[in-house]
Amino acid sequence: MDGVDRRTVLRTGLLAGGVGAAAVAATQLASNREATPEEVAPSPPQEPPVTLPFRGPRQSGVIDEPQPFAAFVGLDLPKHATRQTCRRLMRVWTDDIERLMAARGPLTDLEPELAAVPSRLSITVAVGAGFYAAAGLAASRPSWLAPLPAFAVDRLEPDWPQTDLLLQIRADSPVAVAHAQRRLVVGADPLAVQRWVQRGFREPLTATRPGMPFRNLLGQVDGTVQPATHGPDDALIWLGAGEAPAPTGLAGGTSLVIRRIAMNLDSWDEVDRAGRENAIGRRLASGAPLTGRAESDVPDLGATDELGFPVIDPVSHMRRAMPAAPHERILRAPYSYDDAPAPGHRSNSGLVFVSFQADPVRQFVPIQRRLADADLLNIWTTPVSSGVYAVLPGAEAGEDLAAALLG
Repeated sequence: MDGVDRRTVLRTGLLAGGVGAAAVAATQLASNREATPEEVAPSPPQEPPVTLPFRGPRQSGVIDEPQPFAAFVGLDLPKHATRQTCRRLMRVWTDDIERLMAARGPLTDLEPELAAVPSRLSITVAVGAGFYAAAGLAASRPSWLAPLPAFAVDRLEPDWPQTDLLLQIRADSPVAVAHAQRRLVVGADPLAVQRWVQRGFREPLTATRPGMPFRNLLGQVDGTVQPATHGPDDALIWLGAGEAPAPTGLAGGTSLVIRRIAMNLDSWDEVDRAGRENAIGRRLASGAPLTGRAESDVPDLGATDELGFPVIDPVSHMRRAMPAAPHERILRAPYSYDDAPAPGHRSNSGLVFVSFQADPVRQFVPIQRRLADADLLNIWTTPVSSGVYAVLPGAEAGEDLAAALLG
């Protein structure tokens, strides 16, 4: 089929017969006709697309500045999947993701123009315990790759179960996110089937103002205390970066915890500003602790007011979330959601909480246990889903994702 690309063949096949075939023929003839000088318009200068790297020892989407739009897609392998199924899926996704992140459509993309503006697109692939089981690797599964302990505040819903695979898709444009999501889900079929999608957003101005604090829909500055993303805190984030060896096939990867947290904004609206700040332990305007002026100020937990009461409530969110040991730090990358409410309700809003850490049992669980036991924000927030995944290492040149794991 010299001179006829794959897209033309697909289009022709879809429209073959009758008026459709005539339209294709007419379109082909028109495209072959040389344009007259009057029809030739000068092309505006094209700026190079803003892309993030795909190839390398680590995947993008972990320590990058979080983009304002995201989709988290949970997928399951078919019932009788094998290691070969997993290899085939990773080969398909490796090629498709590399193309999408480089501003090119996948081979089967009928709308490649949508891929031409990637808007700092990052696509991060993570796997659950079911992936290990299907690949016959249960014996090498990290001990932390398992459901989190049951917390008293959890009200987990069946619509958001733990899945075998997770795609984190983030970009500065919701179009880039939606297009990449569609192409990867369709491209995976029948090797993996979508179970759920959680979409989220952050303040878009963070794309042009790096470091701008993220505020959740309670108005709270979220994620103030973070480990450094380069240097001495690498061992808190990346597997194999510290003294402990990485689990087999995961050197350069990390773990991802995702929890969907519903917020009761109606009852939150009934709380005055002083009550809100007391529940959080920080000033809403600046994010500073109630004993300080700047967001980065160290809270004075011993400070008392004129009546002798603690300035920072012992069960405020900030106080309960503070690390009790140096290793109890996680890299937070949360997103808000605001979905259509059910009939008779005014909102369906909350937080898609996402964190990265080398060991969720050692780093995340102690924090969450303190929050579950006593946190004033529990009056207005309810976790409704929970999942733990292993973020795969990056793919070096010529490799597929999960190459070191699948052999």
